[in-house]
Amino acid sequence: MKARVHVTLKAGVLDPQGKAIRHSLGSLGFDGVEKVRQGKYIELDLAETDKDKAMAAVDEMCRKLLANTVIENYSIELD
Repeated sequence: MKARVHVTLKAGVLDPQGKAIRHSLGSLGFDGVEKVRQGKYIELDLAETDKDKAMAAVDEMCRKLLANTVIENYSIELD
């Protein structure tokens, strides 16, 4: 089973890397970009075949390691 995890900063958390990306895009001529928020994408190949067990395991991975739940949100997709 494959798990896809998207981790993004919570609203209100400063994003200096997103700001740098927006500035760089402007320098490259992409003037219409008003705001950028960056995040991370993690793809996991799991041996688990039970979808509920896989979701529970990946959720625990996110809470313990993959996301800083104080400042980040995460979403999980399984297939």
